[in-house]
This record gives sequence, C-alpha cells and structure tokens, in this order.
Amino acid sequence: MPRTDAPPRRRRAVNGVLVLDKPPGMTSNAVLQRVRWLFRAEKTGHTGALDPLATGVLPLCFGEATKYSRYLLESDKAYRAEARLGIVTNTGDADGEVVAQRPVPPVAREQLEALLAERFTGEVSQVPSMFSALKRDGKPLYELARRGIVVERDARTVRIDRLHLVDLGPDSFVIEAHVSKGTYIRSLVEDIGEALGCGAHVTALRRLQAGCFHIDQAHSLEQIEQVAASGGEDGLDALLLPVDVTLDGWPVVTLSPESAYHTRRGQPACALPGSALPSEGTLVALYEDTGDGSRLFLGVGEIGARGEVWPRRLLNTGASE
Repeated sequence: MPRTDAPPRRRRAVNGVLVLDKPPGMTSNAVLQRVRWLFRAEKTGHTGALDPLATGVLPLCFGEATKYSRYLLESDKAYRAEARLGIVTNTGDADGEVVAQRPVPPVAREQLEALLAERFTGEVSQVPSMFSALKRDGKPLYELARRGIVVERDARTVRIDRLHLVDLGPDSFVIEAHVSKGTYIRSLVEDIGEALGCGAHVTALRRLQAGCFHIDQAHSLEQIEQVAASGGEDGLDALLLPVDVTLDGWPVVTLSPESAYHTRRGQPACALPGSALPSEGTLVALYEDTGDGSRLFLGVGEIGARGEVWPRRLLNTGASE
C-alpha cells in the first residue's frame, strides 16, 4: 500500500473500465483505492461491492466510464459459492461468529438437486442480511449490525435463473448461481441450509460474471502491480476496456456528424435514414458515424415520441461550444 507520509501524487485523466479479480481479505473500496493510486486516476468507482471474503469479477470504472457505472449495477451476476452445513454464523459467512451448530442429516445429491430446482430457482423471496450494504436512514445495515442493532428488513423478490450443484460432501456443498441484481448469495446459502434442517454458511465466494464481464477477462491485483512496475502508465492504460463497454447489449442509434453536433449541445436529433428505432422511452447507446467506416461513442440517449433522440448522459468529448 502507498505510504501515508508520501507527498500526494498528481492525478491524471483516465477513462475506461478495468475488470479486476478482487483478492480475498480486502474490502472493495480498499482495492479500488489501491488501483486508483497505481493509475494516478482522477476519478474512479466500482460497480457493486464484494464482501472482504469474496473474490472475482469487480469492474472498476475510470473517468467518463463512472457516468455509466449505474447501469452496470443493474446487471445480472454469476457466482460460485462453497458452503458448510451444520454451522450458522451471524454474518452468513466464515467471517462471522458461530451462533448455532446442528447435526447434518444425510443428504443425497438427487435430493439436494431437486430442492434447488423446486424451491430456489426462478423468483425467490429473500430477506437481506443485517450484514448487507443496504441502507437504513442513510446508514449501511452492516454498521448497525456491528453495534448490535437489528432492524426489520422487508423480504424482496429476486430471480435465480440457474442454480447448479457442483459438488456435495458429507457436510458441505458447492453451487454455481446465475442471479438477478440484488440477490444475496449468503442469504441463498442460509436458506438452503434451513431447508435441509441444519443451517449453513458461505466459506468461499467467487463472482464469475457481472453483466458482460467474465472472470477470464479479469486481472489480479498482483498482475496490475507488476504491469505498473514494468510497463508504467502506458502498460496500465492498455489493460482498460473502452467506456462504451458499460452499455454492452444496449440498442444502438447512430447519428450523422451534423446530428451529433446538435446532440452534444443538448438538442434532439434524428438517427441516420433507414435506422430501426426502438419504442418511445427506450434508452440507447448513441454513436456518431465518422464517415470512415468507424463510429464514435457519444453516450446515452432516449427515444422521443416522434422518433427523435434526446441526449441523456453524454460523454465529455471536449467539443467546443
């Protein structure tokens, strides 16, 4: 980590997305600040925190990409979770204190697979953990929990698209889950344990995917530090994905240079002739046709009632007024 008594480093403008493989034992914010220091980046943000125990995909947004990080928060996720049966902790994972121990009944693979399919796949009701980052009166629940305060939490519906039993032992299991935003894997494991009558907690958690970002794209903190030492800032910048990857899978609208000029100044514009437009109110990824076979990312637009495209959240291209 950087020395606290070292003189401040001059920040620089960095734009793009870094797919980080978060290490265990660090908070998401601590990793973010370490990477920001290595890049000397002016502005950074992550797209959904992972618990200190968890590892895996943590997309970090730099500069202009932070404008679109909110859309990444809405994306589906995929996790691999290892769980211990028969032991319940106050946090739902191995970092917490043991609050109950129960005998583990014999569990057949077919029995657990049927349980996962019938009760924990599709739309599922979950009560968020007191150790989650959800806020109550502006304070994260985990801060209240650490002070011994427990508050009522409303159950909420989440979606589990795929739940696969990877491995089953006498007192443990491993699952892979593809889930909607807002799904708590700790709560899922706890609920599975309760359904088996013995309780359970997470012993290891790895995020395999967040939206369009996969674990095979991710760089470890150690790799990033090595690049910083050997390749400097040019090497670090080469690790970044372009800003528009944050809108992967969105409908695309391409504008002429003239229309793009007006869009940058807050005015509605028309798409290129022959473009198929989505319905009114749809958010789209906006591009400018540069005329040389390529296109320039502009930002986010919204389709109006007459098929016009309104600018909503544009990239700062430095265009003069």
